[in-house]
Parts: sequence; C-alpha cells; structure tokens
Amino acid sequence: MDLDALIRWLELFRDRVVADEERLTALDSAIGDADHGANMARGATAVTERLAAAPPATAEAFGTTTGMALVSTVGGASGPLYGTFFLRFGAAAGQVATLDGAAFASALRAGLDGVVARGRAERGDKTMVDALAPAVAAFEAASDDVPAASAAAAAAAREASAATAPLIARKGRASYLGERSAGHVDPGSESTALLFAALEEAVGRGAEEAS
Repeated sequence: MDLDALIRWLELFRDRVVADEERLTALDSAIGDADHGANMARGATAVTERLAAAPPATAEAFGTTTGMALVSTVGGASGPLYGTFFLRFGAAAGQVATLDGAAFASALRAGLDGVVARGRAERGDKTMVDALAPAVAAFEAASDDVPAASAAAAAAAREASAATAPLIARKGRASYLGERSAGHVDPGSESTALLFAALEEAVGRGAEEAS
C-alpha cells in the first residue's frame, strides 16, 4: 500500500458515502439524529479535498490530514471516532511512503484501539466497533496477501454490520431507545462497512494497474 493507494482508498470511500448518503441518513433517522449520511459525506469530501491540496509525503501525514479533516467537519460522535481512527492509523504507520500487509494491519489495529478507547465501546454495543473489530481481525489473519486481506476485511465488515440489526444499543443516542433500538442496522457500522469496501476496491485497482 503506497500513498497513491491510500489516497485512492479515501476517494473511493467518499464516492460510496456520497452515493449512500440518503440510505445512511435513513438508518440514522430510526435510532439517531438523522444526520449520519450528511455528516459522513461532508467529512469524506473534506478529506479528499485536503489530501489533494496538500498531498502527504508519508503514511503518518496521510493519517493526520485525514483524521483532522474528519474531526473538524463531521458532526456528532462520528467525527471524533473516525478522526481518532485515522490519527492513530497514521501514528502507527509512521514516516514511510509504503506499507506492507503486516504494517497496514498494525496501523488498522492501532486505529481500532483508538476508537475503542475514545468511544468506550466494545463489540455488541451496536456501534461502529461491531463492524470495525471483525474487519481488522480479518485483515490481520490474511495480511501476507493484501488483496485477499482487504476482501476478507470488507466481507467481515459487511456481515458484521448487518448483524447489528437485532442488537439493543448500549452506547450513544441509540441507547436511549432501549429495546426499541433493536431491528435497525447501526449507521456507524454501515459506514464502516463502506470504508472497507472502498479499501477492497482501492487495493484491487492497484493490483490491476500493476499487472
């Protein structure tokens, strides 16, 4: 994963979030503030604009630019959580321009740990952690083959997001609904699934261009 691939990842994430803005908002309207789609579309767009305006020279700079853009433009809890993920990702990746599978997996794990610490959430709480944790674990398990690892992570996130529907929320605004939060997919887990779907696509395109 070089810097071009990392930037492509966020560009594809922006495209997916913008395309799914209404669906994410509809999910959030059921158990939240009905703004997750708009917030994530605004944040992802800001990220790509900042990366284009000041192309990062290292993976750490990529994470810092991405994280700060998300913190400053995404409202609610999502901004600090997604921002923390990328800030920790960048700090773990360090002053390098290319990440192999193991280094990328370590950066993802650092991002996950940051989200858990910041949100004080664990799997089963009906938050983005429910999709993020299995996605990171799936990538780690296959990290010696980045395309396979990315595909596994995307599949794990997609399946785990869908599995949040029957859960009763224990964190965030959705927790105020108690049992009424069951029956709805968590919007944060769904945007996380989009993030890993974008990663799979970014890695796939890079492999095609290299062949």
